[in-house]
Amino acid sequence: MRKHLWWAICVMLLISITVISWKPTNATKNIEVKTVPAGAKEYFEQYVNSIYQVAQLQQTGMNVAVLQKALTGYLNLKLENKLPENSNIITVVDFSKSSREKRMWIIDVLNKTLLLNTWVAHGQGSGDDMATMFSNTNESHQSSLGFYLTEDVYMGKHGRSLRLNGLDEGINSAALARGIVVHAADYVGQGAINAMGRLGRSFGCPAVSPEVSNMVINTIKGHSMMFIHGNSSTYTSKLLDETAPMNYLMPVAKVDTTHLADNSNIDTNAVVK
Repeated sequence: MRKHLWWAICVMLLISITVISWKPTNATKNIEVKTVPAGAKEYFEQYVNSIYQVAQLQQTGMNVAVLQKALTGYLNLKLENKLPENSNIITVVDFSKSSREKRMWIIDVLNKTLLLNTWVAHGQGSGDDMATMFSNTNESHQSSLGFYLTEDVYMGKHGRSLRLNGLDEGINSAALARGIVVHAADYVGQGAINAMGRLGRSFGCPAVSPEVSNMVINTIKGHSMMFIHGNSSTYTSKLLDETAPMNYLMPVAKVDTTHLADNSNIDTNAVVK
């Protein structure tokens, strides 16, 4: 009798342990979801719009959506510590515009100031007046879209030039090997437009007028960011992910917007204005 009772108790204990320890099969799955705080998108858009308005970029023909892409990449690079601590200069080139338009902008995002708006050439393989084709291939003579870091200054066949390091793999990552640089070119400027009805074209370099080349190079050298935009249905970049910039700007805006956050040199005054 005692033996049967002992076995019954053991069976009951085993069932109890099994029931207590059981969990649904999906309870142990950890799904990583990128989240953005409510209102973060609005803060980010206000940050972009403040720079756009204070720097009077609309009057120069800049598209605010292009600026937003450029600032998204800039903030991502800042947060990844891929830009110098004191870097607050960005260069935006919009190849969706005619070469007759001043489609290069150099902007101080900290002080919300437009430093220069000027002409810039695209590659001869990309099109005539409008750039419609882009490539990362050597000898294509086409421009490459995407994000770049400015590198060292050197004296080359075009005179004083500034190397560009492409950050988008497969899109512009061959820039250094291709010799894609900022340099002066006589075919860039109002004179060329008057003579040809458009700018001349490079072998893929964002060439500028000799009148401003030294100013451009001196202003953006030393690992600042350049973003080249164009009409392309295939261009993608991880630097265009707005999640981290939105998450960064949101808490900073709530806590203190009277000065720069930490040591990132990102202006957050714009967020709540």
